[in-house]
Amino acid sequence: MKKSFGAKTLAYPTPAWVIGSYDKDDKPNVMTVAWGGICCSKPPAITVSLRKATYSFASLVERKAYTVNIFSGKYVAEVDYYGIASGRDHDKFDETKLTPIQSDLVDAPYVDEAELVLECKVIQMFELGLHTQFIGEILDVKADESILDETGKPSIEKLNPIIYAPGMSNYYGIGSSLGKGYSTGMMFKKDK
Repeated sequence: MKKSFGAKTLAYPTPAWVIGSYDKDDKPNVMTVAWGGICCSKPPAITVSLRKATYSFASLVERKAYTVNIFSGKYVAEVDYYGIASGRDHDKFDETKLTPIQSDLVDAPYVDEAELVLECKVIQMFELGLHTQFIGEILDVKADESILDETGKPSIEKLNPIIYAPGMSNYYGIGSSLGKGYSTGMMFKKDK
């Protein structure tokens, strides 16, 4: 039997992404978001949802750009801090000693220490109650060489990205591979 919890944001896991943007004074800022994901393959696009009350909200609206910075577990304290301190009152880069880098393609900074970075141009915005969803076209993906596999592609196992469990308010790493995509379930396919 299943227990009902009502209408809640309990989809596991959610990302622990750090969104980079510039404020109105051109100061680099970052914030952690958990509401986000891939939303389109062509064009390659990703979505993040922010509340209007956040300091980063106006930056994404004005600059029409953001970066998604994905960190390994060794940066969990910084990622958590970026979600609890406001850029209105804190210089998060100075306080955490991480390094802002100007994106090559969009008007937003990324975090040099992030092992995986997506540079995004805002192509759509949708108001959804408390949040506004920003759809960003991915213009480039940058991966630290330390997370590349033997074929030269980013490896989720080498990155071991921080993921978040809403409702539990805990961060986790990923587990081991459970099977190869587009082949593990082939035993159920019946050719006709």
